[in-house]
Amino acid sequence: MPLDTALFNNGVPHSARIWNYWLGGKDCYEIDRQVGDQIVEANPQILDIARAQRAFLVRTVEYLVREAGIRQFLDVGTGLPTANNTHEVAQRIAPETRIVYVDNDPIVLAHAEALLTSSSEGGTDYIDADLHDPETILQGAAKTLDFTRPIALVLLGITAHVVDDSAYDLVGRLVEALPAGSFLVLCDDTEVLDPEGMRTMIEQWNEAGDNPRVNRSPQQLARFFDGLELLDPGLVSVSRWRPTTPDAEVLEVDDFGGVGRKL
Repeated sequence: MPLDTALFNNGVPHSARIWNYWLGGKDCYEIDRQVGDQIVEANPQILDIARAQRAFLVRTVEYLVREAGIRQFLDVGTGLPTANNTHEVAQRIAPETRIVYVDNDPIVLAHAEALLTSSSEGGTDYIDADLHDPETILQGAAKTLDFTRPIALVLLGITAHVVDDSAYDLVGRLVEALPAGSFLVLCDDTEVLDPEGMRTMIEQWNEAGDNPRVNRSPQQLARFFDGLELLDPGLVSVSRWRPTTPDAEVLEVDDFGGVGRKL
């Protein structure tokens, strides 16, 4: 799918492109690299966060497919495609898995073709929607996913873009629509390890872009899992969620997350 440059202003930095840059992607402009480098200079941890969050996605999807038997994913706020997207990880294990991606970013929409690749046994779809409109998400997802069977709802780094407490109601509406046996995978930035650096990162991000963010404490993030069974090891730095490397080699980051099961 060719990029439609009328969809966006390449003179304005954008969060999806900056994140893509931090992950080593090429779908970004000079303004994104400049702002991304400024944020990294003030808070070098952000590169570790970006990589740790992607690794968290891989480990949680592998667990849900291989051990929990999940064959359906609803990935909201997916961002620009890079390596190890949700469908790639899931379908490597179970080709019949179905995935629906959701984002309201016209840049992601322009790259949707890369997200819509799938094994012949499974399926993928893309919904142009916003976390602020859960009903549109649910209606669109129902065209691909079976809401009578367990679904994994994936929200990585997206709730921070809802800067007030309405975030809890929005996530709750999506979780409410899922059947028993479904899962919530969620993580976002905190200010535990480097409060000053993380606050500076948020300030620079919000000054430079048009998609503001807020950091939440681990206690605030834990509220998203209210009513769910939080799997071991609980809500932790994402690099601490069932790492594949020895504990002594795990680098903790200011991004906390967990996996909760709907009973």
